[in-house]
Amino acid sequence: MDRTILDPTDTFVRRHVGPRDADVAEMLARVGSPSMAAFIDSVVPDDIRLDRPLRIGPPRGERELLEELLRTLSANAVYRSCIGMGYVDVVTPPVVLRNVLENPGWYTQYTPYQAEISQGRLEALLNFQTLVSDLTGLPLANASLLDEGTAAAEAVSMCVQIAKGGRRRVLVGDDCHPQTIGVIQTRGASMGVQIDVCRVADTELGDDVAGVVLAYPTTDGRFEDHAGLARRVHDAGGLVVAVTDLLACCLLRPPGEWGADICVGSAQRFGVPMGLGGPHAAFMSTRDAYVRKLAGRLVGVSRDAAGRPALRLAVQTREQHIKRDRATSNICTAQVLLAIMASMYAVYHGPDGLRAIARRIRAHTELLARAVAGLGHAVADGVRFDTVRVRVRPRAGLASVAELHALADRKRINLRDFGDGSVGVTLDETVDERLLADLAWCFAGGRDVELDPAESIELDDPEPFARTSDFLTNPVFNTHHSETEMLRYLTTLQSRDLSLAHSMIPLGSCTMKLNGTSEMVPVTWPEVARLHPFAPREQWSGYRAMLDELERWLCEITGFSAVSLMPNAGSQGEYTGLLVIRAYHRSRGDDRRDVCLIPESAHGTNPASAVIAGMRVVPVRVDERGAISLDDLRAKAERHRDELAACMITYPSTAGVFDLEIRAMCAIVHEFGGQVYLDGANMNAQVGLARPGDYGADVCHLNLHKTFCIPHGGGGPGMGPIGVASHLRPFLPGHPVVQPASAGDQGVGPVAAAPYGSASILPISWVYIALMGSEGLRHASEVAVLSANYMAERLKDDYAILFRSRTGRVAHEFVIDCRPFKKSAGVEIDDIAKRLIDYGFHAPTMSWPVPGTLMIEPTESESKAEIDRFCDALISIRAEIAKIEAGTWTRADNPLKGAPHTIEDVAGDSWARGYSRTEAAYPAPHLRQSKFWSSVARVDNPYGDRNLVCTCPAVTEV
Repeated sequence: MDRTILDPTDTFVRRHVGPRDADVAEMLARVGSPSMAAFIDSVVPDDIRLDRPLRIGPPRGERELLEELLRTLSANAVYRSCIGMGYVDVVTPPVVLRNVLENPGWYTQYTPYQAEISQGRLEALLNFQTLVSDLTGLPLANASLLDEGTAAAEAVSMCVQIAKGGRRRVLVGDDCHPQTIGVIQTRGASMGVQIDVCRVADTELGDDVAGVVLAYPTTDGRFEDHAGLARRVHDAGGLVVAVTDLLACCLLRPPGEWGADICVGSAQRFGVPMGLGGPHAAFMSTRDAYVRKLAGRLVGVSRDAAGRPALRLAVQTREQHIKRDRATSNICTAQVLLAIMASMYAVYHGPDGLRAIARRIRAHTELLARAVAGLGHAVADGVRFDTVRVRVRPRAGLASVAELHALADRKRINLRDFGDGSVGVTLDETVDERLLADLAWCFAGGRDVELDPAESIELDDPEPFARTSDFLTNPVFNTHHSETEMLRYLTTLQSRDLSLAHSMIPLGSCTMKLNGTSEMVPVTWPEVARLHPFAPREQWSGYRAMLDELERWLCEITGFSAVSLMPNAGSQGEYTGLLVIRAYHRSRGDDRRDVCLIPESAHGTNPASAVIAGMRVVPVRVDERGAISLDDLRAKAERHRDELAACMITYPSTAGVFDLEIRAMCAIVHEFGGQVYLDGANMNAQVGLARPGDYGADVCHLNLHKTFCIPHGGGGPGMGPIGVASHLRPFLPGHPVVQPASAGDQGVGPVAAAPYGSASILPISWVYIALMGSEGLRHASEVAVLSANYMAERLKDDYAILFRSRTGRVAHEFVIDCRPFKKSAGVEIDDIAKRLIDYGFHAPTMSWPVPGTLMIEPTESESKAEIDRFCDALISIRAEIAKIEAGTWTRADNPLKGAPHTIEDVAGDSWARGYSRTEAAYPAPHLRQSKFWSSVARVDNPYGDRNLVCTCPAVTEV
């Protein structure tokens, strides 16, 4: 992206908020309120209302703000990074940068739960799964996880779930990356799993060992033959987890071939910038037998209603909502956008291109190793890929490691310091002769060294390290190597997906609002994208200033004392907040407090997060209005008064209402010694109107990818920082490599691999808050709530509004009841969702919090015209249901059962249906101007699960 600063002609608030002043007046009239102030008084309880403006400042102009941010971030020093530790510089193919990362057609998509309008993204993710499966040598891979550290922790959890005999001990190689070890230790401690960090090959394998975690390569770059150790582990009844490097696996024997059962790692080096630590797509692959234990999402091949191949999420879609506290993982966010980038990097380069990149890196690494050894420094023998560990010897003309770092600083190069007189040097695809010459100059004590050409290095891998198996043989990885071909492939896939670039996505609890272009601009600035997360602090002082301000703003918005930006997903924020609560109780000697009260209507990740945080879940009933039962809450809190750790409350409630008793709920939990965890998924209705820290919450996570405009990216990236009250501040998470400024002196361990989580997307929320200012943020919340109430009023005659507060209002979202249509017309909730595709819309959130319902959230950034189009579509669908009820259409043959209709079906030679082609394809007038066509008919999910295929077809099947 170029660095052009946008020049606005109006304030951003008017760009972000969809309804104009006249629209707001009409909407207020429809809901029966004389003014916005009177309307908000009827929605938000008076006893929690913020009685002053937020202290953020006035709204800012886009141009002035981006200029200010650029000045701030220009204080960052972008060095050439040779630190490694799982993070390297990359060359993102420009065709991928411009047409995926910077393209709202890709980054504003939602999670592909509606498969028919997600076929392009699902194909890209299937490519990612194939890439991971082929390179790691294991048959099954998921569609990405959050980062390498949390993926390794998920693998440890898998080992414990799969192991027989109640084994709860895992050995972790002491030569794994320190941040990976730290995240595993945090997860192990919370789940009661004993984590022993050791040299695994020298450690006895008892009958309590569920698995071992091995680095391949090690943190200092060595490759070891683990085949014999893997056999020992299997003989002892355990599983083997390999933390590996996908690019290295292009040349070296993949872990699946030497005995690994699970492989994890990061796909960052496949074209995804470092960005001070993320977001990056982690991967996990395993054996087919463990498919039901695989964390995260899995894309599978199925067929549609016409028998054509079609893709969808397989096996465990929304597992957390189905299994709740029995879920295998609390992770509901993947890193879809980054996984797509990684897969497209592989598609663009193909297997030959990847081999060439890998060979070039390895050749330069060997050349550097020989040059440094020739200078008299100690370099270990053995097989390596991109990293050299060098023990500095003063007699080689270099006085000390400190002098080496000083010389490297003069060349603007960062090296890794092991703290024992040795340093690490990691090379990547950006390596060139100048970098090698500068590195040699540093190791030579500041004198030039003549180097052999990299082409002279012969790479010979002795058995068993050489890779002999083929990979990426599918045509998709061997076709699109010119930019023209790649551009057309990307455009073809994009055309199969519905995004915010097409129409509103009215998902309750997911807040699919505008992701403004000016908010996205800084993400690819080099001052953001090319920073290593473990670079010296003084090199990212500009970033630190921005992060400090963002933390202050989030504290002001929530009413909390401190914020940790480390959790890199909402689910991770839940987990982190609960860890902080447990640490607080333990600091007071309350080790027994492990009960978490969770309403029956809570997000599915809530109980799953509580379990992995080591808590016991006790459900709390919800009344007919969708509100938490105060009587049941008090009864459960009193029953567990000596064990109560926390209560997780979503506010406004999951039913889409501002419960009037939120202060009383918090008081009850506190009365019996617990802490209140507020699920911040619904902060979109509160910013500027109420603050969780003011009305009794002790900790709250914030979905920055919902309320604060980080785009959903097809199901990730996301960020889930937590805010805490002052008494919890000492327990905020720390990090073993770089301590974040928020880390407490009694902090829990790291919950993400990088100290600031997915830091490169934090400027998006900073820009949004600064552009909106105090007034704009409050106005956004007001319009979000007004839009939902306006829609509820428009739809109430055709659909029952399931929940309202005692004042008759909904919050920023509401639930419509579609259950009666099953009896009256044989119409299921799926039929309505698929029929909405024909109208050009993504379905609202389905069957949650109540089966057979739709939860609708318009957001403040949708115009009244778009909101009306969606309401018209639902009203029209209700009229179609009436035709079925009246017998005009049969229960089996009608547009709802036939939806979605593809252009292939509508334009086909035959049409043996009881309704017209026009009724199928053009049920609303606006579709004549702009029509989104589903590329497949309704997908057969059960067929795909019975015939599970989760990688690209083999060449012989194409």
